[in-house]
Amino acid sequence: MQLSGMSSDFKLDAINRHSYEDREISHLDGEVGSSGARSNLGFGMLDDAEKQGLRSINGAMSNKEHRSINVRFFRGNHAAISESIGLPIHDGAKRENGSARRSGPLVSGTAYCISSCSMILLNKIALSSYGFTAEISLVFYQNLISSVIVAVLGLCGVVSVERLNWKLIRVWIPVNIIFIGMLVSSMYSLRYINIAMVTILKNVTNIMTAIGELYIYRKHQNQKVWIAMFLMIISAISGGITDLSFDSVGYAWQFLNCILTASYSLTLRRMMDKAKLLTRSGSLNEVSMVLLNNLLSLPFAFFLILLFGEWQYIENTDIIRMPMFWVVATASGLFGLAISFTSVWFLHQTGPTTYSLVGSLNKIPISIAGLLVFKVSLSVSNFFSILFGLFAGIFFARAKMS
Repeated sequence: MQLSGMSSDFKLDAINRHSYEDREISHLDGEVGSSGARSNLGFGMLDDAEKQGLRSINGAMSNKEHRSINVRFFRGNHAAISESIGLPIHDGAKRENGSARRSGPLVSGTAYCISSCSMILLNKIALSSYGFTAEISLVFYQNLISSVIVAVLGLCGVVSVERLNWKLIRVWIPVNIIFIGMLVSSMYSLRYINIAMVTILKNVTNIMTAIGELYIYRKHQNQKVWIAMFLMIISAISGGITDLSFDSVGYAWQFLNCILTASYSLTLRRMMDKAKLLTRSGSLNEVSMVLLNNLLSLPFAFFLILLFGEWQYIENTDIIRMPMFWVVATASGLFGLAISFTSVWFLHQTGPTTYSLVGSLNKIPISIAGLLVFKVSLSVSNFFSILFGLFAGIFFARAKMS
């Protein structure tokens, strides 16, 4: 779910419309599959911000939520505000807050990158190293963890969660069906394809999203963006041709994941408008979206577990009797949830341009780690295809900001 997811809840104090349009829902690909889905839940929030011009995402929340979020997560701003209105602050406090402001982007960016990389690697370990072949069950378990944690935090007053109602749930079901399909397909593709190639193939999501925006929302891209997308197509094709561990099943699942991810991004924009009209506050913050997506996904995932016979596999496999497997699966779910918090923290500390660029650059350590940890066989041509794809992704992020 990433708060996800949960790929994300309390953001930026002042960013204009142009910045948010550039920051795009296509950043979903930065997290590779399920991680992407969760971090990417904030795209609806970003769309809200677009419609409100110079108002911040925090401004889209109620005053009570705004105060609560700022008090809990951004205490460092208090000193800066006090200083600007002339309240006395001790020199020691000034130095401490000045240091915090300087180190904030580095710490938050590092936390975001670690969360993202860790979740992807742990998912790959669970699916490949342990040979766990019940992908839907793994998604179910991770979403259950996220739902329980968010619900508990909401009950304790740590985060603000919108009270769910049947009308809101009914509107959100189409989005949730795409969401669960996106997570499951990403798990299947990750089982068959190495992390570096999954990262490069996820670039196709950007292309599909841009085409969808052109035909659905009549949003035109600049020339640099189309050039970047052309480069991403070349990198994906050349990467597949030179992939020594090419698996047609894995590539099919990844292509389906790209379709579902783009569909989720495009659908979320419209559903957000409908959903927020059915809430008490008149808006739907990302914590509530995380809870909605993860909680509603549980019955769908359970149905799929029975439909595909995973329950029999789980009953008979020895893998679930290994404590370390549960450590890996649980840690993966927790890191997925952490992505949402750290991505929001990082965005607050920097801005959409830096956030998107770091998200693209983050693919480099993810790809390198995946190649090294799992000892992937590489040809020279495949290695350069991966590098070319990473460059195309970074160029795309920069082009969106130009």
